[in-house]
Amino acid sequence: MMVRLSAAIAAIFLLSSSALAGTVRISTENRNFLPAETTAKVGDTVEWVNKDAFAHTATARGGDFDVNMPPKKTGRVVLKKAGTVAYYCRHHPNMRATIKIEP
Repeated sequence: MMVRLSAAIAAIFLLSSSALAGTVRISTENRNFLPAETTAKVGDTVEWVNKDAFAHTATARGGDFDVNMPPKKTGRVVLKKAGTVAYYCRHHPNMRATIKIEP
């Protein structure tokens, strides 16, 4: 009985913590990240929606992520640590943006 209760409590905890994670959407349009500055939390998923007719990347300056986005496709990453991350497109270096990741 006690083992089942412990397992149920653990399952509720895991479900509730994953339910807190969200999705932050950023679009690429006309060689811009929109919005150029955004805030998210550790555990959130960032989803880049490429609305352009050519490929983009979301490449973190510190190496935290490098997401490829073919034309008219979406790329995703789950944020792993807090901090401010500057990122850019490797194909279009003028495309720059920042994510402030809160704990």
